[in-house]
Order: sequence, then structure tokens, then C-alpha cells
Amino acid sequence: MRTIVYDTGALLAAERRNPDLLALHERLTSARIRPLVPVVVLAQAWRGGPQHQISRLLKGCEIVPDGQRIGRAAGVACGAAGTSDVVDAIVVATAVQNNAAVVTSDPGDLTHLADSLGVKISLFTV
Repeated sequence: MRTIVYDTGALLAAERRNPDLLALHERLTSARIRPLVPVVVLAQAWRGGPQHQISRLLKGCEIVPDGQRIGRAAGVACGAAGTSDVVDAIVVATAVQNNAAVVTSDPGDLTHLADSLGVKISLFTV
């Protein structure tokens, strides 16, 4: 696996200390793979105050900005899928751009977005 993208559900799973997510994260970081976290995913998951488990997880991740290219791709994905969830669309666009799999708690919405674009993404559900 080249890289992986965490969506909001993955960050929230970390905060809940989900053993599957924590084991996957450990395998990735041990293999020197830094999971990607789009900045909008962090914004959606972060609610202030101590979120120790998310903070710990993020130390091994790369927070990626959402530039114009990703923004346009996400907009196209929303239009094709008939949805307005730009965070999910950015996750899909980031995965496509980086040829990455996605860790998610909501595979249905991400699959719908990817299918609407005619692309396949590998999903790991937590």
C-alpha cells in the first residue's frame, strides 16, 4: 500500500480507541506510511478541548491542505453524485489524486461518490 487517507470517521474511531483503527495505524506508521488527513476532515472531527487520542493519531499523519485542484475535483464529484457533502468529496478526490485507499466509517457515501466519477477506491471500514 502506497498511502492511505483517513476520513472523519477514522479520526473519531481513534478518539473512541477503536482497536482495529489503532492496529491499522500502528502497521502503517511502522511501515513508514504517513496517512493523509485532509484539513477539512480535521476540522469536521475536532471539537476543541482535549481530544488526546486524535492528537496522538495525528502525530503520525500528514495534514494536507485542500487546494484549488482538490476543490474543483470535489465539486465535480458532488455534481456527479448529486450530493453536497464536500468533506466526503474531498476525501475521495484526495484518495484519487494520491492513488490511496481510505479508512472510513461510512463506505456507502464514499463508494457513491467514486462510482459517480467512474473511479474505484479501496475502503477500510472502522
